[in-house]
Amino acid sequence: MRMSDMVARYILDILDEQGGEAEIRRNELATTLGCVPSQINYVITSRFTPEQGFIVESRRGGGGFIRITRINTSRGVAIMHIVNAIGATLDKATAEVMIENMFTRGFIDARTAKLMAAAMGERAYLGVPQEYRDSLRAAVFKNMLLTLVDT
Repeated sequence: MRMSDMVARYILDILDEQGGEAEIRRNELATTLGCVPSQINYVITSRFTPEQGFIVESRRGGGGFIRITRINTSRGVAIMHIVNAIGATLDKATAEVMIENMFTRGFIDARTAKLMAAAMGERAYLGVPQEYRDSLRAAVFKNMLLTLVDT
């Protein structure tokens, strides 16, 4: 397992144990997991975003901390939040993270996640000129998400 995956899993476990809110000290967590503090920053900024259903607050200094709160919203509200966060373009990696997050939160099942991932993959856009792929991917993903809101 990659270090970033281990850090994310550790933080998610803390969130589960503490009812959706975790307060961590970056340096202590880095020491516990045997990584550098910048690895903690990377994981938090890439995997614990509002689009993925989290609010992150931080306080710097000697008594500083990072507080991560899982946003508990309905399926429809969360999916609409993702639609609004996408913008005009969407790369494959970001789409995959969003799909994984929806699966993890129970908003979609494994079969739907696989179908969505296939529709977001590079093979689906081979016939499209490179400069249009990310904008087409965004439009397709938004349409799929809007369909999910109605179900």
